[in-house]
Amino acid sequence: QVQLVESGGGLVQAGGSLRLSCAASGRTFSIYDVGWFHQAPGKERELVAAISSGRTSIHYTDSVKGRFTISRDDAKNTAYLQMNSLKPEDTAIYYCAASTTAFFGETMNPRRWGYWGQGTQVTVSS
Repeated sequence: QVQLVESGGGLVQAGGSLRLSCAASGRTFSIYDVGWFHQAPGKERELVAAISSGRTSIHYTDSVKGRFTISRDDAKNTAYLQMNSLKPEDTAIYYCAASTTAFFGETMNPRRWGYWGQGTQVTVSS
């Protein structure tokens, strides 16, 4: 029902910043919860941050609290992940995901998210 396209990844030095964008197709983006996941080589996909429809609930994994900020602009059908103070361990492919039910269950579980972008690579060098 919704197509997601990530952008903004790249190569950055440790301590630097990146802002990822997730552009959604259609006119109903505002009804979806949005999540950002990352997946490092050889590791499982893991929730980084999530924001609910209406921005009433926000979740961050402990490792990024105070460094990353998730936001959304429903008028632009776009969600963002602002990443500051990047560390080499943040290196991963970052995926945008959408769901209408993620905040009614186990938000961190990838199975709760029905729509996925193709990912954007973030590489942090030291």
